[in-house]
Amino acid sequence: MSTRIDGKVAAASVIDTVKTSHAALEKATGHKAGLAVVIVGDDPASHAYVGAKGRMAKECGFNSVQHTLPVETTQEELLALVAKLNDDASIHGILVQLPLPRHLDAEPVIQSILPQKDVDGLHVVNAGKLATGDLATGLLSCTPAGAMILVKQVHGADLSGLNALVIGRSNLFGKPMAQLLLNANATVTVGHSRSKDLSALCRQADIVVAAVGRAEMVKADWLKHGATVIDVGINRIAAPELGDGKTKLVGDVDFKGCQDVAGAITPVPGGVGPMTIAMLMANTVIAAWRVLIGPNEQGPRFSVT
Repeated sequence: MSTRIDGKVAAASVIDTVKTSHAALEKATGHKAGLAVVIVGDDPASHAYVGAKGRMAKECGFNSVQHTLPVETTQEELLALVAKLNDDASIHGILVQLPLPRHLDAEPVIQSILPQKDVDGLHVVNAGKLATGDLATGLLSCTPAGAMILVKQVHGADLSGLNALVIGRSNLFGKPMAQLLLNANATVTVGHSRSKDLSALCRQADIVVAAVGRAEMVKADWLKHGATVIDVGINRIAAPELGDGKTKLVGDVDFKGCQDVAGAITPVPGGVGPMTIAMLMANTVIAAWRVLIGPNEQGPRFSVT
């Protein structure tokens, strides 16, 4: 039986560090970290995520501001709001909740956020810093950063000699995750929909990170015995065993089967998910430290780098 990697416990540890750092920042400067979250439309899941982020920001002591815009908001109106938040000295982090309504183009909006306020870590400047190995002065994409903390809980900071497979090549997760693993000296392969034999690649990996959005795709016979499995997928599927019309959340990994082969594995829910919000809080307090104390002051330390 594998070790179950508890993302809730790891996230709580990150949040404790954030709270301690923020208290020290407020004592030293008299200012709170400011986080602005922008949501467009009425998607229930997005509103649930934004609500959770706002509650955690307030728990950390931040000045948390939410801008809720109607679904008919135009591209120009959204960009104007981001520009206003860029100019607001009391706001240190800006997050635009994705996905946006279909008539809006997310990429120009994300790229219009000042890199130093891009607490989602999606701006090309922050992505470029990660790609060139600069993990000290940019802001890391939250979900990969959180997943990396879970990997390092199992293997330590140096992944030399370990083979890692990232399944998925998105800009949001797959590519930054691969860069973080490379930075920790793992030998990294990125698998995707055009890969010839994903299961064969998986069986060579000491660390498997799955982020493709296909429910329970990774099976037990794909895994090398003792591998560490980080499941980033969130999929809702029918659960007739729970009753007519019932559904349940599962990951991209067949947890029930894989837990007997893996050495360590994250559950869904309760694995990577809690880490995403925790790392958003971490990025916000880091951004505030850099502005309020100085650009060379990194503030709190987290075990990503």
